[in-house]
Amino acid sequence: MSLSDRLASVRERIENACARAGRSSGSVKLLAVTKVFGPEAIREAYALGLRDFGENYVQEMERKAPVLADLTGCRFHLIGHLQSNKTKKAVQLFSSIDTLDSAKLAQRLNAEGKPVEAMIEVKLSHEEAKSGAGPADLPAIVEAVIAAPNLKLTGLMTVPPWSEDAELSRPYFAKLRALAAQHNIPELSMGMSNDMEVAIEEGATWVRVGTALFGRRKRP
Repeated sequence: MSLSDRLASVRERIENACARAGRSSGSVKLLAVTKVFGPEAIREAYALGLRDFGENYVQEMERKAPVLADLTGCRFHLIGHLQSNKTKKAVQLFSSIDTLDSAKLAQRLNAEGKPVEAMIEVKLSHEEAKSGAGPADLPAIVEAVIAAPNLKLTGLMTVPPWSEDAELSRPYFAKLRALAAQHNIPELSMGMSNDMEVAIEEGATWVRVGTALFGRRKRP
């Protein structure tokens, strides 16, 4: 199946989920996850109209950025954990840092002096491997981001535990929606290839889709 066919299928899934939830399909934005795929995959997706791309690693984006500099209007989101010693490169490479998880990191990003959008990653599962701030830490981080003139707080992001059963993600998505409402935060980045429909039903405004667009990742 071509990327064009896969994109049409993903868009149809988004539209159907929005229809079931009584939402406009325009209320959900697609973030194409291109980690481990080369610049040619991004170019092909760009030619099909996609403009927002998710990358996990600052170093990987550093390699891709020079050969993609001609793609006008292309926006890259960091969706992997950001180490505090990489904030300078991160604000140069990314339009949005979707994994901000501490007040200290917010201050470091702000100190770089370059305007950047930010989402706060919230850890709602007990998995050791997952990154993100605990719900109890959220008020202090929100305050730190709002106080940072170079940061624009756009939303909350979460990654539920992986499961074949998309319904098992629902409580995590519902909890993130409640936290966003509590703090008056407009955007919700949640839902991936396997559970995007449930995420949309629970209020996602961004879905992060890699496998359903580009196939299984083949690590070099």
